[in-house]
Amino acid sequence: MMRPHFTFAALLAIIIAGADNALAQSRDGGLNWPQWRGQQSSGVSEEKNLPAEWGPEKNIIWKTAIPGRGHSSPIVWNNRIFLTTSIEGEIVPGAKAVHHVRRGETWVHPDSVAGDRKHTLKVLCLDRDSGKILWERVAFEGTVLDDRHRKNSYASSTPVTDGKFIYAFFEAEGLYCYDFDGKLIWKTSVGKIAKMGMGPGTSPALHENLLFLQCDLEDGGPDISFISAVDKRTGKEVWRVKRDHRKTHATPLVVRASDRYELIASGAETVVSYDPATGKELWRCGGVKGHAIPSAVAGHDMVFVSAGYPSKRAIGVKLGGSGNLTGTSNVVWSYDKGTAYVTSPILYGDYIYFVSDKGILTCIEARTGQIKYEGGRVPAPASFSASAVAFDGKLFLTSEDGDTFVIKAGPTHEVIRTNSLGEVVLASPAISRGRIFIRSDKHLYCIGGSDRLP
Repeated sequence: MMRPHFTFAALLAIIIAGADNALAQSRDGGLNWPQWRGQQSSGVSEEKNLPAEWGPEKNIIWKTAIPGRGHSSPIVWNNRIFLTTSIEGEIVPGAKAVHHVRRGETWVHPDSVAGDRKHTLKVLCLDRDSGKILWERVAFEGTVLDDRHRKNSYASSTPVTDGKFIYAFFEAEGLYCYDFDGKLIWKTSVGKIAKMGMGPGTSPALHENLLFLQCDLEDGGPDISFISAVDKRTGKEVWRVKRDHRKTHATPLVVRASDRYELIASGAETVVSYDPATGKELWRCGGVKGHAIPSAVAGHDMVFVSAGYPSKRAIGVKLGGSGNLTGTSNVVWSYDKGTAYVTSPILYGDYIYFVSDKGILTCIEARTGQIKYEGGRVPAPASFSASAVAFDGKLFLTSEDGDTFVIKAGPTHEVIRTNSLGEVVLASPAISRGRIFIRSDKHLYCIGGSDRLP
């Protein structure tokens, strides 16, 4: 394991920042978008004065060309935007991805690529008002451990911020902490993270002074898969718990449950709740039965997890339990249709919405599992990798073609309009202080007000 690298002055600064982080969060007012899917990792914004209509010539404040490629979402804190990117270089003679074994035989996925090339992984900071790139830092440069799926990128993990520092996770290529001026505070590694040549995807979760990294690897097994907590002030690992789980790309979720916090980790085999402070297992239940790529969402004293391939499965579990909850009343409902392989569900008000990879919507009453509608369709054929966001009584579903379908929230399916950017979009949007930020394959767009692109 790589030893964390930091200076004494940097350590002192981050300790002070940790002390006032709670105060900064309290002053946030829900206007920042600090992590994957924003506040509480929900994808929901409470803001009201946001545009619901845009296009190449309408309501675009600015667009900025982003070097390289990445599926990570932008995060926003006050007037700063942070995101990661991967720049692919030339083939390196002799370089190749780590060896994969499945059922005792060498395994190479037919869509695995790029493990034989040089890669430059960067963290970028942009000015929210102008879109100007303020700084960019090279976190890693060289050959990578594993291949990626040809549709994936090496910058697919969304960073997280506490308002003082940015934490960027490139899985096998390291975990990095920068301050808002781009100074490297520390860097570390949690080990060789390989996922059968599919590439990275899970993002770090942050609670108090701990960063949580879900590292379910290859075809699973307690000798390789784990979840760990890293001290955000130093980069040192605080605890690590083995997991007997095959590769996942879901991001862990920290949620408040009555008198305690729970760290939820979705998996094909089981869904497990841990004590965030110690890693002690609180409860578990049967898993999602497929590849755990969609992230969990929580509300109404419940957590909701799903998977869409090879099996379709969604479950609603009551928080606060203990032991094995399989077959108990704590597993309130399950549903075996309409879930997605990639996109995460969204809980908005009383209803949870599942959007399939082809844009077919299902609306379920979150508390009971009662189906409100199935088979809701977007008005054009589309594929989806970005997860939905919601605000002001509307759901926003952005397709890979760059079309955002605006859906009326509630138990009746209604399409309000379609907004088009005309570029490929695989990253999920961010919302902050009256503006929407959408990352395409070439640009970062800032949407808001009635301004037009010059």
